[in-house]
Amino acid sequence: MIFHIDTLGKIDTTKPLDLSIPLSNTKDNPRAWYVDLPIIESVMENGFIGSVKKGGSVNFRNISFNPHGHGTHTECLGHITPEVYSVNQSLKEYFFSAEVISVEPQKIDRDQVITKRQIEILLQDKRMEALVIRTLPNLQEKKHLNYTETNPPYLEFSCIEVLNKCGVKHLLIDLPSVDKESDGGVLAFHHAFWQVPSNPQYDKTITEFIFVNENIKDGSYILNLQVAPFENDASPSRPVLYEIH
Repeated sequence: MIFHIDTLGKIDTTKPLDLSIPLSNTKDNPRAWYVDLPIIESVMENGFIGSVKKGGSVNFRNISFNPHGHGTHTECLGHITPEVYSVNQSLKEYFFSAEVISVEPQKIDRDQVITKRQIEILLQDKRMEALVIRTLPNLQEKKHLNYTETNPPYLEFSCIEVLNKCGVKHLLIDLPSVDKESDGGVLAFHHAFWQVPSNPQYDKTITEFIFVNENIKDGSYILNLQVAPFENDASPSRPVLYEIH
């Protein structure tokens, strides 16, 4: 199906560009924050067999995972507030103008950092609702890494000034976090993005652990951002881009 987008052009919904990483209970599943692999197991209770292979009539499995640590997820300000806020309640719209950029983090001391200057140069004076950041080098192994205690790249705090200027409400990145892995619990970028506690932005989201394939070029797209309807600060999500024709 083809949808016409006012002032922008049109998108072909038969040609999605999926940014999500599938969740599995294998060593290929990415992870961070000290979590073990997800657990997917058949229910075996009171004579019930939740596995066709083992003689049951249906496959009936329990799944145990952590949305923040086990792959592509979208989170709301409830991630850093004492109150419980649900991303399922925060995300009310699902289609957004989006820009994809590719950035090679700069080495600063012992860290790899995406700087304000890099983002400024790439975005210039563009306006968008969503920003998708692909870090370079864009290795396939990103989809399978255990990031725990590896000090992954992160966003410089001052990048928030550029994002606000460009109107970004939904930030997507191919890293386990926008903040430094070990920062003493400060989470400076998270707080600045959601303006917590001074001026909470309930409709803004951060999506982490995406993967942007090489066939997706830098430029403008339409983003469809869908989350599983968990009443939680974060939920597994499936961000999908569409080229604008």
